Amino acid sequence: MNPRFRAYSLLAVVALAAVLLVGCSEEKPGPREENVAQAPAQASQRVPGDEPVAQVASQIEPSVVQVNVEAIQTTPFGTQRGEGVGSGVIYREDGYIITNNHVVEGANEVNIAFADGTTARAKVVGHDPRTEIAVVRVNRDDLPAASFNQEDPLIGQLAVAVGSPSGFESTVTSGVISGLNREVSPQLTGGVDQDPSLVDLIQTDAAISPGSSGGALANRDGEVVGINVAYLPPETGAESIGFAIPARTAITVADQLIETGEVLSPYLGVALADLNPATAEQFGLEVDSGAIVTEVGPGTPADEAGLRREDIIVGLDDTPIESSGDLLGALRDYQPGDTVQLKIVRGDDERTFDVTLDERPQ
Repeated sequence: MNPRFRAYSLLAVVALAAVLLVGCSEEKPGPREENVAQAPAQASQRVPGDEPVAQVASQIEPSVVQVNVEAIQTTPFGTQRGEGVGSGVIYREDGYIITNNHVVEGANEVNIAFADGTTARAKVVGHDPRTEIAVVRVNRDDLPAASFNQEDPLIGQLAVAVGSPSGFESTVTSGVISGLNREVSPQLTGGVDQDPSLVDLIQTDAAISPGSSGGALANRDGEVVGINVAYLPPETGAESIGFAIPARTAITVADQLIETGEVLSPYLGVALADLNPATAEQFGLEVDSGAIVTEVGPGTPADEAGLRREDIIVGLDDTPIESSGDLLGALRDYQPGDTVQLKIVRGDDERTFDVTLDERPQ
């Protein structure tokens, strides 16, 4: 088969996998170890020890806030004011709060409602559409900062989601960690206008609803393992499928936003598609998983290193790459200017390429 035709056919096959996903916002400096609580808050003594969800809720609820936003938009019908509700997690006791980009994007006014019943005006410190993380700050000290756990949670372990779905503040739902390294493409994000894909996500069956965006996904120890970002609605035929941004991503992005107001993203310069075993067998490929290079931008780091269209990326340094989401997630551990080694399958050969990453163009 002609290689060029094979690539187009292969891309057509992998593009057929489609599920509707919607975002879940509802329209209506110092060392990192000093930024967040070193240990989870203690559970209330009134909560029985055999009630693990209630134990976690009592620990994490004080650190979860409701984010109320107002926006003024110019429409064909004139200037209109809109309101929205989302959630957030207190990151630092000196007023920094993590939420989702789509919760505060375009907001003219942001107000925070705390679990103790108080409110405060907030300003947007910075936001990153690519990771869907934003940081806002209130002029308060001694806030109950959450404890974040940057390790990957275990599939099947307890997961407790806390947020403000439909404006019901401090709503608690529970389930398990259903999967890791999930990816949601730009075409599937509905209310979350995301480009490129949301990648490296935690999947959970703890109920996540409109307004939960930016809230906490916590483990049995009351530590935040993820920031809730999206869910599949029931009308798609899905049941209890929600997604959260891993804590390690949230912290990395939040620290950059707090320090500089922006996020420096490493840039490879390729367009990608996923390879799966069924498609690999159909086209007689040498590997059954990886990230297929569908385009190489001229003058990009990938182009200068010698990558070609139809190459299959199967590794980045010591990290195996089984999908485009794996590659995009792995790249978040690097900075512009870093040199990485890509393992490539090209035809019947496996090769390695040293690529010096650039800064992603705005």
